[in-house]
Formats: sequence, structure tokens, C-alpha cells
Amino acid sequence: MTDSPAPPGTREPAADAQSAREGRNDQGQGARPPRGQREEQIRDALRPLGDHEQPAALIVAIVVCVVLAIAVLVGAASVHDLSRHGGSLPGAGLLAVVLALLAQGMYRHRYWAVLCFEALLAFQIIVTSLALVVASTILAAAVCLLSVGLGGWLFWKLVRVMGRLQAGERETLR
Repeated sequence: MTDSPAPPGTREPAADAQSAREGRNDQGQGARPPRGQREEQIRDALRPLGDHEQPAALIVAIVVCVVLAIAVLVGAASVHDLSRHGGSLPGAGLLAVVLALLAQGMYRHRYWAVLCFEALLAFQIIVTSLALVVASTILAAAVCLLSVGLGGWLFWKLVRVMGRLQAGERETLR
């Protein structure tokens, strides 16, 4: 068998695979727009969050904030000698107020509130991951894994909510 050149107008399979890896289509042009333009198209495609629209992830985040604020207050009030355990009633009150303000800010669709809550989630994920390293029982390890998994899920879902909140802010600036 001899290697004969491919007929004009046809391409070899190796050339097709190489052009697919490089992101080119049949005309030799790029299949995707440049990165900055592609990001701009994605941002423009985001539908801003409506005034009374509450995505499920945002509702979960609000409920988590409210439940944690109540749990902090109940925990601080129910411990007989809080200072012996490394806490204080004013500290617990401050933490509960901060969590309540975050819940209110998220309810009112404030970008800063969702961003702050995501920072708290990231901190919780890191600390719980470190606690997983020193978990001494299977139950403790399971609780740590559950906490990391649920925190990571909520973090990921809130990223899109933040994008939609920011799309609404960009729309008002135009």
C-alpha cells in the first residue's frame, strides 16, 4: 500500500482531531469567543433576581442563619457558668445579632449579606474538614462529612444567587 495524498477538500482524521483540540471548527475559526467576551455573554445571560423572588438556596441560607442565631442564644442562656466554657453572654448576643442581620440582609437581597454568609460557610467547611482529620469515632467522622457536604452544597448554590443579585445591580447602573 502506498500513501496517496488525500483528495482536495477532504481532511485527514488526525487533522480533525487536532483542530477539535485547538477549538477550531471546519472553517479554521475559533469555536468559542475569547475568554473575556465569553464571560461577558454569561453575565448578560443571567436573569436578575426579582423583588419578591426567593430561590431555594437563599431560603435555606436565611433559615440556617435564623436557627443558628436562636441556638446561640438558647445555648448561652442555658449554660450555668458560660465563662468556664470559654464564652460570654455579650459575645453570644453579638453573634446572634450578626447572624440575624445577615438573615435580614439576605431576605432583602443584599449582595454583601450573601457574600458574608458565604465567607462564614467557607470558614465552617475548612474547620469541619480539619476536625475530620482528628475525628475519633465513626459518628464524629460522619457528622463532619455531612457538615462539609451540606456546607459545600449551599456554598455552590449561593454562587448563582450572588451572580443574579449582581446582575440586578449591574442593570440598575446602566
